[in-house]
Amino acid sequence: MLLRLGRFLLLLELITLVSGSDPYVYYDWTVSYLSASPLGLKQQVIGIDGRFPGPILNVTTNWNVVINVKNELDEPVLLTWNGIQQRKNSWQDGVSGTNCPIPAGWNWTYQFQIKDQIGSFFYFPSLGLQRAAGGFGGIVVNNRDVIPVPFGTPDGDITLFISDWYKKSHKGLRNDLESGKSLGAPDGIVFNGLGPYQYDKSLVPDGIPYQIINVEPGKTYRLRIHNVGISTSLNFRIQNHNLLLIETEGSYTVQQNYSNMDIHVGQSYSFLVTMDQNASSDYYIVASPRFVNGSSSPKAPGVAILHYSNSQGPASGPLPDPPNELDKFFSMNQARSIRWNVSAGAARPNPQGSFRYGEITVTDVYVIQNRPTELVDGKWRRTLNGISYIAPSTPLNLAQQFKVLGVFKLDFPNRYMSRPSKFDSSVINGTFKGFMEIIFQNNDTSVQSYHLDGYAFFVVGMDYGVWTENSRGTYNKWDGVARSTTQVFPNAWTAILVSLDNAGMWNLRTQNLDSWYLGQEVYVSVVNPENDKDEVQLPENTIYCGVLSVLQKDQAHRVKFSSASSLEKMIKIVVISISVALLGLSGSI
Repeated sequence: MLLRLGRFLLLLELITLVSGSDPYVYYDWTVSYLSASPLGLKQQVIGIDGRFPGPILNVTTNWNVVINVKNELDEPVLLTWNGIQQRKNSWQDGVSGTNCPIPAGWNWTYQFQIKDQIGSFFYFPSLGLQRAAGGFGGIVVNNRDVIPVPFGTPDGDITLFISDWYKKSHKGLRNDLESGKSLGAPDGIVFNGLGPYQYDKSLVPDGIPYQIINVEPGKTYRLRIHNVGISTSLNFRIQNHNLLLIETEGSYTVQQNYSNMDIHVGQSYSFLVTMDQNASSDYYIVASPRFVNGSSSPKAPGVAILHYSNSQGPASGPLPDPPNELDKFFSMNQARSIRWNVSAGAARPNPQGSFRYGEITVTDVYVIQNRPTELVDGKWRRTLNGISYIAPSTPLNLAQQFKVLGVFKLDFPNRYMSRPSKFDSSVINGTFKGFMEIIFQNNDTSVQSYHLDGYAFFVVGMDYGVWTENSRGTYNKWDGVARSTTQVFPNAWTAILVSLDNAGMWNLRTQNLDSWYLGQEVYVSVVNPENDKDEVQLPENTIYCGVLSVLQKDQAHRVKFSSASSLEKMIKIVVISISVALLGLSGSI
């Protein structure tokens, strides 16, 4: 396998040198149900390519990715690429406003470029609470060799998915939400779909498989941690080990040591962890719930094991202490302490800080206020500025492309309006190359995470209470971190700034699955008034639905997978490409 991989990388390098183009990587992925035991009880989960969690998509800046996805579920599916900006190509974003779902038994091919990005991200199924059953996997975007990295090369690279977990199926959870019930306390917290380790026999029953991370003493590892859960913020920590924060969601950060980190739903962090302990025993890795009361807290935290090769025994004793739950400022101050490394280059050689966002004039301001669950036309829903989003049968992107009237309106209010809440497909009318300020005002009793597809935004401020114009005086206008998901604490606000330089239809949503499912999302339409030849046009393999269903060719997109592995197919394609390129060169000599 290593020999084949080496041959592939050599061929990939040759094709890049010969053709001068950015490399392509090809994958065949099947989305299907698998049997797993996340909390010791066998249940149905969603796997990718027969794996739960799914395979890691490991690429380099500017590579082109082609993924043929076959849906073997019993319901439609879409995969979205959390934090991947899909530059000028919202057709590949994989959410209900951009794509028709892939029906059961069908397949569809995603094709996109990881343009001008580095860092740690993840993918997941975006429809119908499916992420609550799995279907997620990591995305690692490596720097190009010509761009220096602001830390030494780690001895290993480890991805961990932490999440709250329910024994009830995602369909059962959907039914609960639709009937007006809350999801209640999760049944547990898992690492990579496993655990917890039996640190306390009174809390954790026998026979539960758990995650073990094997390491070598004295080595330094990069840990990429993703909260892929449903609605629970989690505090991540490793017994007796510091976490050196280096990157979050595509931005290099000022390097600081933390003993623990609050990671909210949908967020991703990257740490360097040095194995500098005496290995008298194994060490606990813990993910415990934050901002929950007793009735909504799982019985036990998530616990995995860090195992040194020279460990002298199993982990034992109490877990490392979490932050004081009564100190409501701890997590907010920790979030404020995360700063952008303005002197480091990232995807490009120029320093991150050369984009002086604090000096740009704001063109549009939106204060987006959420509310707890409320009755809207007789149904229990959640709202943003009094609107509970309802996904039309024709995706917004397609409706805009074909100028279909009546599917959506560009009239999302920039403030909460004192009127009865309603269902609507209202869209934010973004100004191309404008600079938008968005304030998220959280009037709920739980932490909400908000995510914007297509962009990295600057987190410039957060505080408890109600945002006012005077709050701008507290903004960080120099080194606020650029990311795609930010937390908003209960009865508090968070302000972001975003440069709308990426044309497309982009989803702005809460990452908390229950709130998202009940309507807390909106889309931002950003239209380039000029003809941009680089903007990706409607894909030839587009699936049509809604009022455009008549355009759908009869199963033209159904293509049987090759029996060859993805690696073998990549090698074959690269070899053919090299041959064609060499023939072209020889013909010109």
